[in-house]
Amino acid sequence: MATSSYEKGIEVLGKMVDEEIMNGTINWVKQFSPDIANLIVEFPFGTIYSRPGLSLQQRSLMTITALITTGASNQLDFHINGALNVGLTPQEIIEAIIHTIPYSGFPKAVDAVGVTMKVFKEREITLE
Repeated sequence: MATSSYEKGIEVLGKMVDEEIMNGTINWVKQFSPDIANLIVEFPFGTIYSRPGLSLQQRSLMTITALITTGASNQLDFHINGALNVGLTPQEIIEAIIHTIPYSGFPKAVDAVGVTMKVFKEREITLE
């Protein structure tokens, strides 16, 4: 059982993304700033994602909608992949995008569609 926020963060990330992506992302940021890399692991994943009360699927869905509504689509592919890995269905992700339209507008939703299409294509996910 993980005890530190960093260890908890690594544990959560291990459920969301494969080890190569996790280590690649962390090491990429560490080259710029080890402190920022540690904060990325410790705070959102070791402190927030690891809290009781919501499942990883629910937290992933909330993260996707937050990224869409704030226009932070540059992180969306990471979180869509993570959401799929923890059990969200492609249809749930599409519904999340649709649900953001009245709150964030079509331009942000269309950006999210582009990112989602790219992730689905990479993962060979087809929709009926």
